[in-house]
Amino acid sequence: MTGLPEQRVPLTRFSVTERDGVPALRIESDHAYGLLLHPLSGVHAGSLAWRWRVDRPVTGADLYRKSGDDAALKVCALFDMPLARVPFLERQWLRLASARYGQTLPTATLCYVWEPGLPAGSVLHNAFSHRLRLITAQHAVGAWNSEQHDLAADFRRVFGDETDEVPPLRAIAIGADTDNTGSHSLAWLDGLRLVP
Repeated sequence: MTGLPEQRVPLTRFSVTERDGVPALRIESDHAYGLLLHPLSGVHAGSLAWRWRVDRPVTGADLYRKSGDDAALKVCALFDMPLARVPFLERQWLRLASARYGQTLPTATLCYVWEPGLPAGSVLHNAFSHRLRLITAQHAVGAWNSEQHDLAADFRRVFGDETDEVPPLRAIAIGADTDNTGSHSLAWLDGLRLVP
């Protein structure tokens, strides 16, 4: 599990338990931020599939504003895009931040975000970093929903202004955060898998 560099808020809580008779990942965030990260190396982007449900959405979420930049559930693909493809100012920021925190930061991250307030398929830049792009999904509260996305096609859709080549995957992450809105969320995830 990972958080933000120098994080001062609690970490999102992850646990494996049963939901509706099947094992599922329970994701609870209470004024918190956190990701479960599964590193990959040299894996080419195929499709990513999963089932998810949100039982308690984020109160006051607004992905366009820093103060509302929270999500009850997100599934993210981190790409190993060459630094030379990143616009100059963002490239310099990444170099400085990586040196400060002693770790290489991802150059391109695509997150699928459970967001009932926006039309499904909306594309947004994260309010804090243009290195993170979002595609929204819209579902009813308290119901399981299946998703499958073509990562290469979606990468080109959201990062096509910077490159037409799809880099290998660096990691897959699952997260939830309620630190900006000061709220509480509860969600579930099941069956996350890469499909060739």
